[in-house]
Amino acid sequence: MNISIRTELESDYREVENMVREAFWDVYKPGSSEHLILHKLRKSPAFVPELHLIACDDRKIVGNIAYSKAYVMNPHDVRFEVLCMGPISVLPEYQGKGIGSLLLRKSIEKARQLGYRAVVIFGHPGYYGRFGFRNAEVFHITTSDGHNFDAFMVLDLSGNRLAGIEGRFFADPAFDVDAGELDEFDASFPWKEKHVTDTQFK
Repeated sequence: MNISIRTELESDYREVENMVREAFWDVYKPGSSEHLILHKLRKSPAFVPELHLIACDDRKIVGNIAYSKAYVMNPHDVRFEVLCMGPISVLPEYQGKGIGSLLLRKSIEKARQLGYRAVVIFGHPGYYGRFGFRNAEVFHITTSDGHNFDAFMVLDLSGNRLAGIEGRFFADPAFDVDAGELDEFDASFPWKEKHVTDTQFK
């Protein structure tokens, strides 16, 4: 295994989308929608292409991490720009080999160098906590509908506990997936059988 990290090229788009589809297939629900989310994000002005990194084993694309601009709106309707991370994907046969960690570390450092103040994610606290992510409640940030839960986390890139940034978090509309839209997009990929498993969200 010879892993290298680089930014995505336009010629990579289809291979990356298929890789993301494979990585998420049947994980959270039967099938997956993350490949469509990425496809939609690339067309959005919120997408940050310089932070879309891919991991390659020689020439084979085996992982990716994507970022988009989002915002936190305070009670006075003032918006503060932050980053939303995701999807982050690694092919099943390459998982557990440190590729996701490598993508995270490199992209977080690049985001800090570009001057972004925070990264917001929805992910596993036990994993992302290793990279400095903390429950959003610590920063007085909630979801757009005012809720908080363990998987909703924030990484402070500024080092000042996000002084002055608090309120409700809003991600790009690309994360909203319509079932019909997904079926149409998924039909352009090789057919895969969907399965219901005990570990999927109910």
